[in-house]
Amino acid sequence: MQRYCPTLTDYKRLKTMEVKVGNLSLGNFHPIRVQTMTTTDTMDTMGTVEQSIRCIEAGAEMVRITAPSKKEAENLAEIKKQIRKRGYDTPLVADIHFTPNAAEIAARIVEKVRVNPGNYVDKKKFAFIDYTDAGYAEELERIRERFIPLISICKEYGTAMRIGTNHGSLSDRIMSRYGDTPMGMVESAMEFLRIAREEQYHQIVLSMKASNPQVMVQAYRLLVRQMDEEFGACYPLHLGVTEAGDGEDGRIKSAVGIGALLEDGLGDTIRVSLTEDPELEIPVCRDIVKRYVGRVAQPAIPPVGVLTYDPFHYTRRISRAVSNIGGGQVPVVVADMSHIPDLAPADLEAIGYAYDEVTDKWTIADTAADYIYTGGYTPAFALPGTLRVMDESKFLYIPCYDGQPMPEIPNDPDLVLCLGSANPHAMPAVRRMLVFLQESGNEQPVILSCTSPGQTADEHLIHFATETGAPLLDGFGDGLFLRVASRGGGRVSGRNYLADRGLEGLVNSTAFSILQSTRTRISKTEYISCPSCGRTLFDLQETTAKIRSVTHHLKGVKIAIMGCIVNGPGEMADADFGYVGSGVGKVTLYKGKDIVKRNVDSATAVEELIDLIRENGAWVDPVQNHTYA
Repeated sequence: MQRYCPTLTDYKRLKTMEVKVGNLSLGNFHPIRVQTMTTTDTMDTMGTVEQSIRCIEAGAEMVRITAPSKKEAENLAEIKKQIRKRGYDTPLVADIHFTPNAAEIAARIVEKVRVNPGNYVDKKKFAFIDYTDAGYAEELERIRERFIPLISICKEYGTAMRIGTNHGSLSDRIMSRYGDTPMGMVESAMEFLRIAREEQYHQIVLSMKASNPQVMVQAYRLLVRQMDEEFGACYPLHLGVTEAGDGEDGRIKSAVGIGALLEDGLGDTIRVSLTEDPELEIPVCRDIVKRYVGRVAQPAIPPVGVLTYDPFHYTRRISRAVSNIGGGQVPVVVADMSHIPDLAPADLEAIGYAYDEVTDKWTIADTAADYIYTGGYTPAFALPGTLRVMDESKFLYIPCYDGQPMPEIPNDPDLVLCLGSANPHAMPAVRRMLVFLQESGNEQPVILSCTSPGQTADEHLIHFATETGAPLLDGFGDGLFLRVASRGGGRVSGRNYLADRGLEGLVNSTAFSILQSTRTRISKTEYISCPSCGRTLFDLQETTAKIRSVTHHLKGVKIAIMGCIVNGPGEMADADFGYVGSGVGKVTLYKGKDIVKRNVDSATAVEELIDLIRENGAWVDPVQNHTYA
C-alpha cells in the first residue's frame, strides 16, 4: 500500500479516533490543537505556574511539564491546584522518561501523560543484541508487565496518554531488530499501542518525532499505514520536529516537517520545539495551523492513480542537467530582483554578494543565490562569476491546476520548468504536476516557484517551508524561486526598495534553510538544539547563542546542544559533536554517540568543544566568506 492519507489532491483531514484530554477533544475532525512545554524546574511551583499561564494566555491548549522523578510528579498536584485557582482549566500533560513510578503518580493528577517507548522500560546502552523470536517475545512480555499498571491507572482516572517515539531514543532492542529507521520508530510505538488495545484502553495519541524532517515525515506516514492495516482505524497524531533549534532555522525546520504532514490531512495537535521561551512557540503554531482552517481546493486537482514515487523512502526524481540545474546537482536558489529597476552592485549584498569598489572584488557567502530574476532586463554591471541572470527564454513557468491555461511543454533539452500554483491547495497541485511529468517520462529539471501572501516574517517562513519543503522531502525539485506577493510581481518605478533589503535577505536565507532542513543542499552549520525544560541543567538559550557565534562558519558540521541526559545521547544521534548537560554546571562532550569528556566545567565547555572539533579535523578558521576578483 502506497497511500498514507485520504487523498493526495483534495484537502481532507485523516479521520482519527476521538480522545478526551480533560475538557479538550482531540482527533475525529476537531480543530488542530496547539501546545507547548514549560522550561522551568518542576519543583519551582510558582515559576512553573506563572510560565504555564503565560503559555495559556498566548493560546496554548495544552501545557506539558516534565516529571523526571517521583518528587516532580507529586508536585504536579500543587502546580495544577494553583493554575486552577487562577481560573485556568487548560489540560496539563506530564512528560515522563525512564521512570514508570513517576508516570503512575502523574496519571492520577494531570489530564494526560506522555511516555517514551524507547526508555519507559528499556535502558539504552547502544548495544546490538541478536534476539531469537522467543527472546524478543520475552522482552515484549516484560514491557507488558511494566506498562499495564499505568494503563489501569489511566483507565480509572480518565487520563489520556501520548505514546511519543523519538528517533534518537529508540531502544537497543528496537535498534537491534529494525535498525535506526522510520519503521523502527513505528514499531517502537506499536508495541505499546497493541498492549493498550488488548487492555481496551483507547485514549491514546501518538507521535513520531525526529530532528531530521525527512525521517519524521516518513515515520508518521508509515505509522498511519500500519495502524490502518492492523486496526482499520487511526489514533490522533501529535506532530513535531524535535530539537528544531531557534530563530529562523527552528521555525523553518518545524514548518517543513509539520507542514508536509498537515498538507495531506495528517495531524490533530502540534508543538513547535524552539530553543526559546515556550510562550513564543504558540504564535508559530497558530500561524501553521491557520493555513488549514476552511481550506477548499479550487479548481479541482486531478486524482493520482498509481504513485510514481515512494513516499516512505527518499529517492530524488531523475532529471537531466541543464547547465548547473538538475542532473543530480544540488538545487539552485533564484532570487527575485524584478522590483528593482536599475540594479546596482550594492543591491546584491542581501542575497550573498558584497562588492568592494576599492579592490574591485566580490565577497561571496556560502548562502549566495545562484540566479537572479530581473523581469527581463540585463544589469548594467558585470555580475560575479557564480551568479547568473534567469533567462526567460530558457525557463518556462507552468501554472499547476489553478484555472490558468496550461502551456504546452516543448521537448527542449535546454529548457528548465518552473512549477507554481495559485490554487489554495498549491503544494498538492505542484506535486500532481510532478507526478504527471514522471508518468510521461519527462526528465526536464524543475524549479519550485512559490509566492508568499503573508504579511509577517513568520508567515513568509512558514508558507515557503511548507509549500516547497514537502516536495523536496519526496525527492522533487532542482531549485527554489521564492517571492513575496505584497511586493508585487514585476518591476516598479523609483528606488523605494531599500526598505525591502531585509526582506530580500530573509527570503534568500529561507531558501537555503529549507534546502538544509530537507537535506538537499548543505550550506551552513546545523544545530540540533532541544527546547529546554525543567530537566535542563544550564541556560540553553544563552549557551546555544554562544556556541552558534563561534561555530556558525563550519559548513556541514552538525552540533547538538542538549539540556540534559534524557535528550542527550539518543536525540543527538544524527550529530557530529554533542554538548550535553550532565549535572549542575557540568557538561559532557560527545563525538557522535561516543563520550569524549565527562564533567567538563560549563565555564570552559565551549572552548573545549572547539578543541574537540579541531582534534577531529572538522575545524576551519573563520574567514570572510569567499573573495573573487
